[in-house]
Amino acid sequence: MNNEHSRKVLIVSASIGSGHMQAARAIEEYWKEKEPQATISHVDFLDTETLSLEHIIKGTYIKMIDLFPMLYDLIYRASKGERKGTVMQTVLSYLLKSRMLKLIQQENPDVMVFTHPFPCGAACILKRQGHIQMPIVAILTDFSSHQFWLYPQVDTYFVATEGMVSEMTQVGIEADKIHVSGIPVRRSFFKDAITHYEMKKPIKVLVMGGGLGLGSLEIALQHLDAVSSIDEITVVAGQNTSLYESLVTLSGKMKTKTTVYGYTSNISELMSSTTLLVTKPGALTCMEAVTIGLPMVFFNAIPGQEVANAELLENRGCARWARDIHNLEDVVAALLINPNRLQQMSETARQWHVDGAANIVNELIRVLDRDSKES
Repeated sequence: MNNEHSRKVLIVSASIGSGHMQAARAIEEYWKEKEPQATISHVDFLDTETLSLEHIIKGTYIKMIDLFPMLYDLIYRASKGERKGTVMQTVLSYLLKSRMLKLIQQENPDVMVFTHPFPCGAACILKRQGHIQMPIVAILTDFSSHQFWLYPQVDTYFVATEGMVSEMTQVGIEADKIHVSGIPVRRSFFKDAITHYEMKKPIKVLVMGGGLGLGSLEIALQHLDAVSSIDEITVVAGQNTSLYESLVTLSGKMKTKTTVYGYTSNISELMSSTTLLVTKPGALTCMEAVTIGLPMVFFNAIPGQEVANAELLENRGCARWARDIHNLEDVVAALLINPNRLQQMSETARQWHVDGAANIVNELIRVLDRDSKES
């Protein structure tokens, strides 16, 4: 083990949804701030232009959650704690194994930190076969656990909530491996947090569909255009170019003043100057809004993880969930005539204040320092 002055950390994410990437960037950012002398590398494991196996997996997964949510739901349910899940999990991991070994040989890290289960599974198989020895750390960026994450070779898990601990110990993960850290969000969301929420004119609504721009954003916008109390709408299309173009066309026909962004890195600024966020309930976006103190309304939750996220945040009092997209305008309009309710949602969110990146990095540094003294 290198000492902290030359520590090598490899953070591996996968560009399936922007949440895994943003969580990895949050860890990278905080660790560099905390230990400028360490070498921190962040790799997108599925970053490839060629029509390789990784590209096919990524493309299939994205199409699946975009076009066939019910199929995705079946696979999600089949793989959540069932034996069928382990077959799919093992196949995926074996397919990615040789790429992972090349990456590890190239980087030679002291510790590997994963924010996506596919590359994590590949590293676990290498560890089980004796090819690698270094600690494997898994960061779950959802509010519920999933079969795809569960490997005995993972040394440490960081999870979002207390509830996930019992969920994971029930399927055989040792409790002392699991730390409740919260989901890591980037420093800008702490910097731009709202100190006191109040409804100011003009009333602005921010609409997001996740980093890949999934979900029925066009339908959502048409419903929001019918809410007379909204003065301005900003919509973020993510990396989906065709969606961006169709939203620009749609925005030209809308009554409400509407601005469309593609992928943008100033989400924290957009959130802090907004009255309400209307979004799909991706856990990372939700946690960014919680950190800012921005009330949320959810639409089009993907069956499985996102439904669990929506239920949790609605129960906590930070959000409302329009379970049917056709009720979206009613849910939003009802909130906008109730400034006290919005203020209460903002305060509830900010009281939940948790710095996942700081909690994770500080704990990992403590453990790595301890292990290097012992070795």
